[in-house]
This record gives sequence, structure tokens and C-alpha cells, in this order.
Amino acid sequence: MSDSIYADLKQLGHATTLPQSPDEAELERVANPQAGVAYNVRFTVPEFTSLCPMTGQPDFAHLVIDYVPGDWLVESKSLKLYLGSFRNHGAFHEDCTVSIGRRIAGFLDARWLRIGGYWYPRGGIPIDVFWQTGVMPADVWIPDQGVPPYRGRG
Repeated sequence: MSDSIYADLKQLGHATTLPQSPDEAELERVANPQAGVAYNVRFTVPEFTSLCPMTGQPDFAHLVIDYVPGDWLVESKSLKLYLGSFRNHGAFHEDCTVSIGRRIAGFLDARWLRIGGYWYPRGGIPIDVFWQTGVMPADVWIPDQGVPPYRGRG
């Protein structure tokens, strides 16, 4: 891997450990070989976990991240490690969802990004959180996130 264009990546192809917090997690990116083409990239994270900042109990969500890349793509192993670092992180649903969207969008300088955080009930109430960088691009097919309103998710 050292002779490839990906030689500067520290995580892909290397043994890694889960970062202890989102602040310690390092996102990595690779050049977009289709930078001149408008298209959507979707990451679905059906088992996202964080901690309630008040009780320390685990919270669970189904995240859907859509982005239209510019010059950069997020390297998926680094994204997985970043998202996994929330397992020991105490924050409200809204903070987790928006923080993730803002960090990825800013890191990539994406043309557009949207994140849907579909949180499982806490205290009997599901909390769904949505954030995006701006108006959805008209020249890209971006399907519905496909997560129905809470009725018992699965």
C-alpha cells in the first residue's frame, strides 16, 4: 500500500483501535476520481450508539448520510471508526446528529450533505433529527432515506 496513491492513509490497511471519543477520531479522505460528475453517496448506519449525557445509558439510532462529493470522498474505514467513537460519548440526539453532519461536510468540503438521525425511543418518545448543508441539488438523484416514522423499527 505504501507505493499507492493511498499511502498517506493511516487507517485503511492498517491495524486500528476504536477512538475513545469523537474528538480523538481522525477522518480521512481520498481524491474523488469522478469529481466532475454530480452524484450521491449514501452511508447507512443501522446500529449507531451513543450515551445519554444525563443517565449514561446507551442510545441507539439508524443514521442515513447522503452527500454529493466535490474533490474528496470520505474514506469509509475512518468514517466507521469515527462513528464508533460515539459509543463512549455522552451527548443528546440532536448534538450527535448535527455534529456528525457538520464535521463530515466541513472535512470534505462536500457540495451538499444531509444526515437523518432516526433515534429509537427514549422515555417512550422517538426523536428524529435532520440536518443538511443547504438546498438539495437539482441535478442529482437523491432517493428518500427510506426510514419510516417510528412504529417499531427493524
